[in-house]
Order: sequence, then structure tokens, then C-alpha cells
Amino acid sequence: MIPIEKIETINKRLLDHYGSTNNLPNFRIIFSEDQFENRLTNYTDEGFQLIHPEVRRLPKYKQWIQEKYILERLMEVPAINQNELQNILSYEPIWVFEDKEGLPLRPAWIAAKMVVDQIHQNMENKGIFTRYKDPDDGLKTKDQLEKKDHELKQLEEALFGDENDITDALAYGNGVAGFHSKMKEN
Repeated sequence: MIPIEKIETINKRLLDHYGSTNNLPNFRIIFSEDQFENRLTNYTDEGFQLIHPEVRRLPKYKQWIQEKYILERLMEVPAINQNELQNILSYEPIWVFEDKEGLPLRPAWIAAKMVVDQIHQNMENKGIFTRYKDPDDGLKTKDQLEKKDHELKQLEEALFGDENDITDALAYGNGVAGFHSKMKEN
């Protein structure tokens, strides 16, 4: 059985094992309800639209992760989002401690270590796995357009190839179907 550890103990181990950036631990475990962030918003706390956007202290996970522990990683905020978040570094969720039914689980060092080690392994192996190769790579723009046109014509033929004025009239209810059988006269 895995021993129950205090969150502070696990966080200390994460700091000791995986280090820090700008005196902030690279990984940490937090409780979702305790996390807030300063965000640029167009709405008041009550949901009314503001005339001008303003920076407000808002719950970080309220909309999508509730009452659960989360393993977060310190990451650089992309330049496009730095205005919105008002930060250069931000903690981002990488693992939610929950079971397959979405019920909360108590964090354990062994689970946190396994997740972080897997992330590091994936980063180290970057480039080993087969990557997607665009079949149009290297084609001139004219050739790409001709190929796309050909593919669209094939798709159109597959979807609508057997249609004509008669089948359209029948499908839209303004055609009449009649059956004629030849009878031999005796």
C-alpha cells in the first residue's frame, strides 16, 4: 500500500528532484479551489459585460476542474497570452488526480514522479517517432491547386455521381414516378 503523504512533503520532493526557475518550483501539486490568477476580462464577477476590459483576480480552474488536486508545471506564457495573463511564467495543469470515473484521488509522490518522468522522457525522445509527412510537400502552388481540384471532383462524383434532373425532381417531391408494364395481347 502506498503511504499517504502530506501535499507539502510531495511538493518539497518535487522541488528537490526537479528544481526551480526564478525561485519557483518547476512542478507542484495544488488544490483546484485554491488557485486564482490575474486575468484580463470583459465581465464582472456577476457576469455583466464591462465597457472596457480590466484585470481581475479570477478562479483558475472553476469552470473545468473542481475540488481536485492537480499537478502543475511552470511554463513560459506565450507572447500572445502575456497581456491576458499579466505574467511571463505561469503554472499549467499537466495531471489531475482523479480516477476513471472522475472522482478525486489523494496525490501520491510515486504518481507525480511517474508523470513528470514520462514528460521528461518524451521530451528527450523528441524526433525519434515517425512524424506526419505532408504528401503535397514540395509541390508548386499550381500543382497543389490542381490536385485539390481533382480530389474535390472525385468527392463530388462519389457523393452525387448518379444524380440527374429526374432523380432530383423525385427527391424534392415535384416529380412523378410511374410504372408501365407491357402486356401481350392474345
